[in-house]
Amino acid sequence: MAGRPRGVDDDVILRAAVEVIGREGPAGFTLAAVAAEVGLVAGTVVQRFGSKRGLLLALAERSARDTGALAARVRAEHGSALAALTALAVRATGALDAPDRYANHLAFLCADLADPELHAHALAVHRAQGAAYRDLLAEAVATGELRAGTDPGALAATVQTMVAGAGLTWALDREGTLAQRLGREIAAALAPHTDGQREDV
Repeated sequence: MAGRPRGVDDDVILRAAVEVIGREGPAGFTLAAVAAEVGLVAGTVVQRFGSKRGLLLALAERSARDTGALAARVRAEHGSALAALTALAVRATGALDAPDRYANHLAFLCADLADPELHAHALAVHRAQGAAYRDLLAEAVATGELRAGTDPGALAATVQTMVAGAGLTWALDREGTLAQRLGREIAAALAPHTDGQREDV
């Protein structure tokens, strides 16, 4: 494409968008701010994505597309399915590692809920994450990490709801890190379904 600088691909710009969202929130999220993050002029970002909404849609599409790949990478890095489950929750919330960043991303999620296209992508991410949790929990049942008879689907829904709630609670009370909070709450959710022994992340 004419005007496309060499060496700066769309993924770099989308990662910059995530950074600007977390740092600046809705009021400071502009194409110029994203462009400056990667050393481009705003016109180049306009050429790639058309508008701020176009950039947000591209970011949402990438998030939905990459959720399954992230789950596979995390599983390969850990010796047990339950360790991978906690690690996946932590990695998926990595951009929310400070309360102000959490608040800024939450503000964008609230806007997504009112926009049909953005909501569809957010729902796709939600469902993909739920499926990844369910698959890991099913593996844990099959390998004996979880007790026989544990319902992976029901437990995945519980874990997913707990992850969302733990993040909000942590952003309010600000005790420890988000990763620590997630690890503790996931362990509590899984404890009734284990024999008290599991591999930590």
